[in-house]
Amino acid sequence: MSPAVDAIVVGSGVNGLVAAAELATEGWSVALVERNTRLGGFIATEQRTLPGYLHDTYASWHPLFVSGAAYAALGEALHRHGLEYRNTDGFVTGTVTDAGRTVLAHRDVRTTVQDFTHASDRDGYLAMLQRFHDNADIMGGLLGGDPRSFRTLKYVGQLLRRERLAGTEAWLRATVTSARSYCRGQFRGDEPDLLWTPWLLHAGLSPDHASGGLMLPLLAATVHGFGLPVVAGGAVNFVRAFEELLKEQGVEVRTGQPVERLLLTDGKVTGVVCGGETVRSGHAVLASVTPTALYGELLPPDAPVPPTVRDQARRFRYGRAAMQINVALSAPLTWNDARLAAVPLLHLSDGSASTAIACAEAEAGLLPRRPTVVVGQQYVLDPTRVPEGAAALWLQLQELPYVPVGDAAGELNVAEGWTRELTEGFVRRILARVARHAPDLPGKVLGWDAVTPTDLASYNPNAVNGDPYGGSAELDQNLLWRPLPGASRHATPVRGLWHIGASTHPGPGLGGGSGHIVAQRLIRARRRSRRL
Repeated sequence: MSPAVDAIVVGSGVNGLVAAAELATEGWSVALVERNTRLGGFIATEQRTLPGYLHDTYASWHPLFVSGAAYAALGEALHRHGLEYRNTDGFVTGTVTDAGRTVLAHRDVRTTVQDFTHASDRDGYLAMLQRFHDNADIMGGLLGGDPRSFRTLKYVGQLLRRERLAGTEAWLRATVTSARSYCRGQFRGDEPDLLWTPWLLHAGLSPDHASGGLMLPLLAATVHGFGLPVVAGGAVNFVRAFEELLKEQGVEVRTGQPVERLLLTDGKVTGVVCGGETVRSGHAVLASVTPTALYGELLPPDAPVPPTVRDQARRFRYGRAAMQINVALSAPLTWNDARLAAVPLLHLSDGSASTAIACAEAEAGLLPRRPTVVVGQQYVLDPTRVPEGAAALWLQLQELPYVPVGDAAGELNVAEGWTRELTEGFVRRILARVARHAPDLPGKVLGWDAVTPTDLASYNPNAVNGDPYGGSAELDQNLLWRPLPGASRHATPVRGLWHIGASTHPGPGLGGGSGHIVAQRLIRARRRSRRL
């Protein structure tokens, strides 16, 4: 049995890293427990294709982190331990349609709207972003805190004073509106839809899900404001900076030790069993796991958890599966639109029109005929990731079934699931989609590697059914109701046990939001206790 620590953090994804670092910075003794042999969750950089090619295996882009409260708290220390970012002040993202039309977003908003067809849309787009910026402090408070807290009421009151009843109601309508409907109602042309509805996939949504009307301006404002920073030398250096910081702070890091169960004494969590050893906690346990695992596996049957919460945890829904393809290229691609050579992140999509269909096909268990392809070109920001003169692609597919029952194109045999043969066939489909807009792709491919939905689920138990976003983010399972209607706060029904991670508010992404929220609540509570 190890000596007791103040807090135990279970899981070392971004939320676990943030929580451990912030608590330790405040003087807490902390143990960080991770089932895998390395820290980081879905943050890793590997040479998965050929020597000299550094691929971010999973997550890569950090706009949510650099714009968030966790970075404000830890950024200086992380940079001191080697964290560096690469970014651009030019064209930052864009969408290429099947017909070859390109719509680009520049860091400068006025440059972006110059290519909009309708003058009213230029004004409307500027107004949309200005309105978000005018209320960014309130939106940040609402989305960056516990929704069921008195602080939320404070921000709602501020919004009412600033926007009046009509303006506040407009924000509410946007929250219950899909991105497709939002764009139809706000703009005459399709440029905003083409640019930003594919981005909803990164939040676990589709163009027709409610809350898209809120997320679309949020995503646009974040990318315009903060760009798409990537970590110099690969995302793994983000984790390494945290490792050095945790070491400096004296955090006890345990890797390769899956947590078997949580220990309770008189209804309060007092430790965990991991790697055949007991680690005791004197104050708190923070679990970055799914509600399915927390209430169905880690807590004992006699834990003081209402039956309704356990039932809701059993019925917690997971979203679509995802796939990652890393491609080593002999040289940069020659795009049909030459501007794309310098754009770090593209979507191949017809906006709501094609992305919604691909999402529906995936929800029906089908491999999409025309999937939305996320094309990352990190090397344009950080050339050190590839050999001199070479290039690489980071391709992400977020509209896949975990267990395919058919192929919408009628070309691939899915009878045995994600076999090597099926994976190769689907990769060919994806590369062909890219080659429509960069015809020299086939001659420049030196090698590729794919991370299938089953690979995701095997590597990270939080990716149930290959869903990398910790569960569906549809409105009934988000915001006030994330993760569960009966347990929607980070504080669980069990004393001393806190729930963090992508399954909890504010949801998926590399912001570290839930880890920061809980760490700061614990820190404030201890400060109040000491004052008393």
